[in-house]
Amino acid sequence: MNLEFEVKAGDFTMAGKASSSIKKTLKQLGVDAAVIRRVVVAVYEAEVNIVAHAYSGKITADIDSDGIRVVLADSGPGIPDVEKAMQKGFSTASPKVREMGFGAGMGLPNIKDNADELEIDTEVGKGTTLRIYIKFNNAS
Repeated sequence: MNLEFEVKAGDFTMAGKASSSIKKTLKQLGVDAAVIRRVVVAVYEAEVNIVAHAYSGKITADIDSDGIRVVLADSGPGIPDVEKAMQKGFSTASPKVREMGFGAGMGLPNIKDNADELEIDTEVGKGTTLRIYIKFNNAS
């Protein structure tokens, strides 16, 4: 099963739409609640990152009997220092984004903590693609 979502930059009212839709689908498929929680946390954090930092983005989710693979691709500024961005508390969010309660610097660390596999491809000035895989038989 494949799901696809467009993400608009700066549209915080719609942030979470993709992760909510994926959650609903996984529930309907009978996926374990602990696994669904991990998927929702990872996808929501990545979705908010697109809204907060990118110019536009696309989320695709491929669900099979073994797990879910989610690809989040954006056009945006890219990540100049991935290692630094992976540190808890590091953020490049604007003051406006922080005032809305986002930009605490936990996005990428939370994604990594909830994913079984995480790949980050980024190019400064072009954008970032995250590839997240979460197995259904691993509810840790």
